[in-house]
Amino acid sequence: MSAANVWLYRRSNGRIGKTWRVGSALRHGVPVCLLTTTGRKSGLPRTVPLLHMTDGDNVILVASQGGLPENPQWYGNVVADPDVSVQFGGATRRMRARTATPDERARLWPRLTDVYADFDSYQSWTDREIPVVICEPA
Repeated sequence: MSAANVWLYRRSNGRIGKTWRVGSALRHGVPVCLLTTTGRKSGLPRTVPLLHMTDGDNVILVASQGGLPENPQWYGNVVADPDVSVQFGGATRRMRARTATPDERARLWPRLTDVYADFDSYQSWTDREIPVVICEPA
């Protein structure tokens, strides 16, 4: 489904796929962006659709992987090479990604769960602390 979402999002400049409507977010939808990283093994661009929120000029992402025991592949790519691009609709921004500090995560997590309440469920399903990623303008 991820590849189909990326294809539709790109072809429609975000008209299709810009929000994800599920559960408690059904009425308004959760905003979706496309994150492009560089594959840490392949060196090739890798694009994934992700729920996000903004914090000023920053884009905030959650490496939840649905509460699975391991971090998602995209997070490993960000750690290896923090230069990323983030697409919103038809516009793409070059950004630099980093893991939030504990204080930043504590400040952002309640806002993230306001955007998508299931992040709290995902955190309860895993022993790892789910990373919060801050993408700052490059």
